[in-house]
Amino acid sequence: MVKAVVLGAAGGIGQPLSLLLKTNPSITELSLYDIVNTPGVAADLSHIDTPAKVAGYLPPDDGLKKALTGADIVIIPAGVPRKPGMTRDDLFKINAGIVRDLAKGIAEAAPKAFVLVISNPVNSTVPIVAEVFKKAGVFDPKKIFGVTTLDVVRASTFVSEVLGDLSLAPKVTVPVVGGHSGVTIVPLLSQSSHPLPSGFSQESLDKLINRIQFGGDEVVKAKDGAGSATLSMAYAGAEFAYKIIRAAKGEKGIVAPTFVNLAADKEGGDALKKEIGRDLDYFSAPVELGTEGVAKINSLGKITEHEASLIKAAVPELATNIEKGVSFIESSKL
Repeated sequence: MVKAVVLGAAGGIGQPLSLLLKTNPSITELSLYDIVNTPGVAADLSHIDTPAKVAGYLPPDDGLKKALTGADIVIIPAGVPRKPGMTRDDLFKINAGIVRDLAKGIAEAAPKAFVLVISNPVNSTVPIVAEVFKKAGVFDPKKIFGVTTLDVVRASTFVSEVLGDLSLAPKVTVPVVGGHSGVTIVPLLSQSSHPLPSGFSQESLDKLINRIQFGGDEVVKAKDGAGSATLSMAYAGAEFAYKIIRAAKGEKGIVAPTFVNLAADKEGGDALKKEIGRDLDYFSAPVELGTEGVAKINSLGKITEHEASLIKAAVPELATNIEKGVSFIESSKL
């Protein structure tokens, strides 16, 4: 029995994410929460012939608590989307408060659930969830994840495009480390399962890296004010959720990059801090998943000088983003 909960289920990411979760036969109960429209979304999804029993909740009558009670996995895409000209920082002011209040609900009603944070800016919202859990006395670093899977999905797609064969996309794996915004996104293309063509120029490499880092902007621009990367994000969120569920059921050897608190695996986390040259509390690295969540934080492995310089550029920005999330909770009245 697996109960999955989507907080922000009526939004641009929440609806397609909920649809994808409903199609997963491992999920037996799907609970949807948002400030509007969830009963309708739930009714619609409930007609699909898959095992999950679907229910939708709104804020009145303890809706958040009812949605979360008994949850095994909670996915948070709640928040406002990025609009043209809006930085991830502009988003912070709005989404930080939303994520804080949802985290309080999870800490009270489902403190042992796996929590997957999609709400941007992930580099700050993951620390917000963690700090709320710490204040509630229920923090387990192994169970809180920032979903960076869209960066990994984009890297796979864009590399397969470079190779001229999109049929390779599902097989191409590129570790993407660091964080989940702009320069903090560091694709380790030298470790791609499918190497880039010989003679691939530095200029072409820089363009590819930039496209992976700023792929979200490509979508925001193309949607022309009508939203951000919602469908691809829903796909990425569902893919990561499936990995968490499979690992929780005992499947071994599942490794995925995700933005985690490095205390989740002290040995691996300390080794990673040495590699990046900074005592950060959070970083996205390839993580081996297990029944309790984070089983092992893997090292970056062999990287090029260029990749090392990208990590060096990412670290100060990451440190600022993390501190912003922590400070937000310190200044909040919980």
